Amino acid sequence: MLSEITEKGNQAIDLSVIIVNWNTRELTLECIESVYANKKDFSLETIVVDNGSQDGSVEAIREAFPLVQILENRENAGFARAVNQGLKIVQAPFILLLNSDARLTPAAIKSFLDFMKVTSQAAVAGGNYLNEDSTPQNSFDNYPKLFSELLNKSLLRIVFPAKYPSKKQQYEKPLEVESVIGAAIVLRRSAIEEVGLLDEDYFFFLEETDWCLRMRKEGWKVFHLPEATIYHLQGQSKEKDPARAWIEYYRSLYLFFKKHRSPLSYITLRILRVLKLCLNWIFTLIALILTFGTSKGYRRKMRIYSYLLLWHLKLCPEGAGLKEFRT
Repeated sequence: MLSEITEKGNQAIDLSVIIVNWNTRELTLECIESVYANKKDFSLETIVVDNGSQDGSVEAIREAFPLVQILENRENAGFARAVNQGLKIVQAPFILLLNSDARLTPAAIKSFLDFMKVTSQAAVAGGNYLNEDSTPQNSFDNYPKLFSELLNKSLLRIVFPAKYPSKKQQYEKPLEVESVIGAAIVLRRSAIEEVGLLDEDYFFFLEETDWCLRMRKEGWKVFHLPEATIYHLQGQSKEKDPARAWIEYYRSLYLFFKKHRSPLSYITLRILRVLKLCLNWIFTLIALILTFGTSKGYRRKMRIYSYLLLWHLKLCPEGAGLKEFRT
């Protein structure tokens, strides 16, 4: 719980910003720059939690932004644990969690704060994410369920737009949602004090989904704010090794089902996910044969599917995935 958060509570600070960095020096520097470009009629503190980066991130941040507080981990502690380190020392009533690959537009923070101050039931509010070319990204999502995980989510969003809202729809007003994508989200400190910190069982992926579910179970609300625009350079960390990143996603998905779904749903998901992987592997193999192995895309997919299948055949060892690079 946030009883561990600092008691010095400087009320002059309106917003605490937490950024987790893992070998994304230039991205993190640009992210911090976008934070200070937002600073107008409010005060803020910025905390960077570095997960054992080896690319000179810490030194570069200290040189460029001497007022930023840096918490250094010797290894990659995972996203949830790193965020929790920052949460334990924040001083403001509102907390902005930023991925290092997020870029705030000039009015984003003001939009977040204005909304949270007048919406007392809001525990979490997520921004409106755009790609670099200003095309929309998915900024929110439904909770993982067996039905949605085994079918095509894009199809569900087309057939049932009210139940599965998406980037295909345009929103002008704040929208209450089940869960927000955690690239840039603002949280109410008092809600965290009631519900608790991020669940550190999650190493990477779905920790914010779990958090939103827990918040809503306690009566808080989660919102998407279309006016808080953020450019999200999606997946810069995970693209360094997509196969291992996918392992972390599968691990987090299974963990979410184990914690929040029935034992039958959990077992069914595990079995059917493997079958789906097998089918994907077979179809990709056929495509490779038909293209005489010349397609880089199919070769990439084959490597990823093979790695995932091998991980499942080994009964999903805990040390595989991005955890292999903790030090």
